[in-house]
Amino acid sequence: MNLINFKTVVERWALDKRPYVKQSTFAAYSLIIENHLLPFFGENVEITEEMVQDFVLMKLANGLSQKSVKDMIVVLKMVFRFGVKNGYWVHKEISVRFPIDHCKQEVEVFTRIDQRKIMDYVKGDFSYKNLGIFICLSAGLRIGEVCALTWNDIDVKNETITVCKTIQRVCFSKVDEKGTKLIVDTPKTNNSFRVIPMSKELLKLVRPIKKVCRGSYYVLTNSVNPTEPRTYRNYYKKLLTKIGVPILKFHCLRHSFATRCIESKCDYKTVSVLLGHSNISTTLNLYVHPNMEQKKRCIEQMCRTLG
Repeated sequence: MNLINFKTVVERWALDKRPYVKQSTFAAYSLIIENHLLPFFGENVEITEEMVQDFVLMKLANGLSQKSVKDMIVVLKMVFRFGVKNGYWVHKEISVRFPIDHCKQEVEVFTRIDQRKIMDYVKGDFSYKNLGIFICLSAGLRIGEVCALTWNDIDVKNETITVCKTIQRVCFSKVDEKGTKLIVDTPKTNNSFRVIPMSKELLKLVRPIKKVCRGSYYVLTNSVNPTEPRTYRNYYKKLLTKIGVPILKFHCLRHSFATRCIESKCDYKTVSVLLGHSNISTTLNLYVHPNMEQKKRCIEQMCRTLG
């Protein structure tokens, strides 16, 4: 077998992979390859488990998160499988270990008081950008989804919001189109395509506006041009400062929506579908954390069944 180096296999893998993934996904793969995988594995004709483990530990030592490094390993294994399948490399098992993460971060959410404060402010000082924040708190949209939302996606007759696209600024690598581009694309996963019922409070806000807005216009700008996520994130931070509530990440609007649903005793499967999660376990791991009172009731109930 005439083995070839990692760099050459990557080039052939990229040509094979590109037609089958979204433009934004391929751009993300390209950046990982160019910035991380090629500098480490580029000229090697053999990838060993020891090399991959050293790569992982080095990246973690450089301050990268486990999630970022795991994303790199996913791309590396795709390239490796391609190389084996096409006879460029010999098959071998590669198992990577990650240190135990003792500092698991809790999901940050707005308190009920702060959430109510934000929603009341939006109702009293209406603007299209403020409406987007209200929508995220009421329907759990991601920032890219709300930036891509058009008035055609809001159905006041059936009282629903249809999530069918997302917007993001994609950074391309040197081997691709240099620079960045704002892309409107399909949502994150197939499950992210979803129809969300509007609350009566949200419906009351959008019903009169919907009558006078052009369907193809973006909700956040009420024009043909969208707001890109970074710009909207900056606006959001300024708004929180103005209102006087803690400045949490924009994604915490979505976390707050999910948490309020769980607190309201909504069934987990329904919450998972509303959020567009691919698997209910994602919802459970993020948002379902029984408190001590719930644990006590569980123990008491178990004891009662024993008589």
